[in-house]
Amino acid sequence: MAVTDEAIEKIKEMIVSGALRPGDRLPKESELAAELGLSRNSLREAVRALSLIRILDVRQGDGTYVTSLDPQLLLEAMSFVVDFHRDDTVLEFLAVRRILEPAATAMAAGLISDAQLDLLGSRLNALGGNPSVEQLVAADLEFHRGIAQSSGNSVLCSLLDGLSGPTTRARVWRGLTQEDAVSRTLHEHRAILSALRDRDAEAARAWATVHVASVEQWLRSAL
Repeated sequence: MAVTDEAIEKIKEMIVSGALRPGDRLPKESELAAELGLSRNSLREAVRALSLIRILDVRQGDGTYVTSLDPQLLLEAMSFVVDFHRDDTVLEFLAVRRILEPAATAMAAGLISDAQLDLLGSRLNALGGNPSVEQLVAADLEFHRGIAQSSGNSVLCSLLDGLSGPTTRARVWRGLTQEDAVSRTLHEHRAILSALRDRDAEAARAWATVHVASVEQWLRSAL
């Protein structure tokens, strides 16, 4: 194991064991290095790495703190990695989204507020029957983000938010090249919204599955 990796593991053990808790300030660099049996250089590199993935927060002139460790904060690192996806992995992202999106939609059916349903409905109506592809894709992202936020699970919401980026280009491409893509997307959104209004979790799950799978099926054919 590389020296820096060893330093990262030791700090991780302190956090997992509860020796360091969310919001705690780390001991001085010299003290912590001596306590963990590390060089100050390797400790410094470990702190830098852990700050990049939002485990630690380095405050200039104040010290280094454990962050809140909130799932949404930690999953920002996943979004950074996802941004480096290759085009040939988009189908894999869609396959994962096909698993998670219906689950989030089913969960939202029992939790989403009437006000949120009205907001989703008004946004859908504002699009009209013939929006541009760019308008449709932007609305699609907001539609699914709103539902995921209503699922009551911040981890699931953050995961889906991270998966949206790699599939955006595929959605735009489909809208530009598939003849009925716009009308089909609007129809599926209305069906999902109707199922949510009925508080029918299984219907919401089924329509969300159809919705994501239709993009995935089109992309497989197009490729």
